[in-house]
Amino acid sequence: MSTSTAEPAAPAEPGSEAGRGAAPGRALGAVLCAVLGIGCLGGAALGAWAEQHAAHRPPSAEAAYRRAGSLWHTAPVDTLFPPVLAAPDTGPGGADRTWTRVALAPDSECGPALTPDWQAALAPTGCTRVLRATYSDATRSSLVAVGLVFTPADAPAMAALDGRLTAPPAYGFGDGRRAAWTAAVLPDAPVVVYTVSAFADGRTVPAPVPAADALRKDATGAVAQAGLGHGAKAVGERLERTVRELAAAPSAEPGGGGR
Repeated sequence: MSTSTAEPAAPAEPGSEAGRGAAPGRALGAVLCAVLGIGCLGGAALGAWAEQHAAHRPPSAEAAYRRAGSLWHTAPVDTLFPPVLAAPDTGPGGADRTWTRVALAPDSECGPALTPDWQAALAPTGCTRVLRATYSDATRSSLVAVGLVFTPADAPAMAALDGRLTAPPAYGFGDGRRAAWTAAVLPDAPVVVYTVSAFADGRTVPAPVPAADALRKDATGAVAQAGLGHGAKAVGERLERTVRELAAAPSAEPGGGGR
């Protein structure tokens, strides 16, 4: 009886079903890689969009409050105290006013910059730093000294300051020249904004008065008639608005360290 050996299978022809068996697997893998790649790119783009959107979103009230307390060392000085302040419709009779910065003090610790009565008033809140400058009006007939007092206090402690502050100190002229003044305790920032006006010719004034008193329709005397109450009020409101805008700006940092 004779036996026979099985013949080895012949290689599949290039066009045969056996030769095409691996192609669908490779194609499916390529499709999956493409889908995954598109997904990764889409995820990265979505993440970048979310980061950009968050960067341009206004901060929460709490974040803005904290940011305001650090503006004394994060915001450029020319942003906090612009070289020129335009104050339309703020002079006597609704006249336009313009104020030019004529003096700028280095940022200071609170002791040297504030009078004893202000130091006593700020004792419950603490005091971080004081920034000061002086402005002259376009006619060079009046001056307004301004100050930003930064504290580490929370909003309730700051609110307790309201009504307790007296005529502020002036950078650029002596106490005897102080004419009209403002002192605003900001409810949305740990900052006190103050202003005090004076005659530029050096004359003295019997006693400084709140700007609101000098603005009354029945107010008389040189301070009221010269518009020194108007100047103190207008410049103070401009600086208050600046602090609020910087604290509420969408960008992560309001400025690049201007000191």
